[in-house]
Order: sequence, then C-alpha cells, then structure tokens
Amino acid sequence: MTTDRREAECWLTDMDGVLVHEGQALPGAAEFLARLVDTGRRFLVLTNNSIFTPRDLAARLSRSGLQVPEQSIWTSALATADFLSSQLPGGSAYVIGEAGLTTALYEAGYTLTDTEPDYVVLGETRTYSFEAITRAIRLIGAGARFIATNPDVTGPSPEGPLPATGSVAAMITEATGAKPYFVGKPNPMMFRSAMNRIEAHSESTVMIGDRMDTDVVAGIEAGLDTILVLTGSTTAADVARFPFRPGRVLDSIADVVGLV
Repeated sequence: MTTDRREAECWLTDMDGVLVHEGQALPGAAEFLARLVDTGRRFLVLTNNSIFTPRDLAARLSRSGLQVPEQSIWTSALATADFLSSQLPGGSAYVIGEAGLTTALYEAGYTLTDTEPDYVVLGETRTYSFEAITRAIRLIGAGARFIATNPDVTGPSPEGPLPATGSVAAMITEATGAKPYFVGKPNPMMFRSAMNRIEAHSESTVMIGDRMDTDVVAGIEAGLDTILVLTGSTTAADVARFPFRPGRVLDSIADVVGLV
C-alpha cells in the first residue's frame, strides 16, 4: 500500500512478537534498534504487559542482547497512570497488580488505598488473589470507577496460556455490572500518550506490530502508518480476514531496518 505520508521521523514498536519471542531476540531486532539510535530517531518500545517497570524490561531486553534505555519503554501501566493523572490529578486508587503498575501510579502522584478510592485499577499479576478481587468488587459497588490496563484475556507461559487482565475484568464486571475502561491496546489512547511522551506527530510516526486486532487497528485509529510483521501471532493468511489493512506486511523486523 502506498501513501502520501511524511517521511517517518518517529517509531513505535511492539515488543513481544516483533523484537523478542520467549525471551530471545528475533533476527534483525538489534540492527533495527541500532539504526534508530544511529539516525537519531525518536522511538518507544510498547507493551501491554503491566507487570514490569521500564527498568525491569530494559534489563530483560539486555539479557536477550537488545539495548533499550528504560526511558524508551512505554507500558500499559505508564499509559494508565498518564491517563488517570490527566483525568483526576492527585487521585487515589485500589490497585490489583505488580510493581510496574503500582510504581507508575505512585510516580504519577496517586495515593494507593483500599479505603474509598476514586478508582479500582486492575492490571496483570502473577497471582490473582480472591480476597483482592472481592475487595475490588465491593469498592466498585460503593462507587469507585473501574479502570484496567489492558483487555488481553490470556497471556503466554511455557506451560500454556494463563488467564490475564481481561479475564479477571470480565469476572468483576459480571459481579458488579460495571465495565472497565481499558487504557492499553487496542485503545489508541495508549499510542497517543506514547506520542506525547516523545513529542511525535501522527503524520510522521510508524507503528510496528505483530497483531492485527491490537497493534494495527489501534495504529490506524491513532492516525499512524502501520507495519505488520509475521513473526508473532498473525499469519499472512490471517490479514485478509480483517476489514482493515496495515500500511505494509513484512516478514520480520529485519525487513524494517532499511526503512529507518
């Protein structure tokens, strides 16, 4: 697909399925990141995973051979904290999640409490507590607004899929009748907050992802040029099933290096 878009000045890229797979760097990922740095392009690596802080993720990427500074990582937890601080500065939240989410909210000026919070904020966690979910249901029933970092219903593990944020959110919704506002992909809000972070403009920003139903559709809705790579969950045969199309379909991130 050809477009009359401006030359790409800023780049957003998904992490899993684009740069890494099960902790291993994908071919071309290191070269792509090096090219961004060498050409002085502004960029962010995005993930819907809210468990880890950017520092944690930078260390994990480094172990796979990819050098990404922590300030170049944007998570659904950071996007959620950014959203809440713009909606209700200095508010309070009851949080179900890990350090990635609690740290982001704390640094955004939020008070974490289980007493009359403004929001219940649900994120990814390794151990969902029945007690914590019960508390969230009661707080939402008492008037707290319901926010979730991302709608993914399952997450990967070496043993197979795990229930993720979207599944637990559905349980809370069934119990309360309250649907959460999901901040992460495919909500284009996450991309807009990422672009604000690096002072990017939609007309000259490219989004690279491996999923049509999150990365590509959110990129299109945020007004970005989009590239789908086939190293993740979407195959070439899948693309035609969707009512929208990416700007380009490439085999892997290695094919993007020459476009930077």
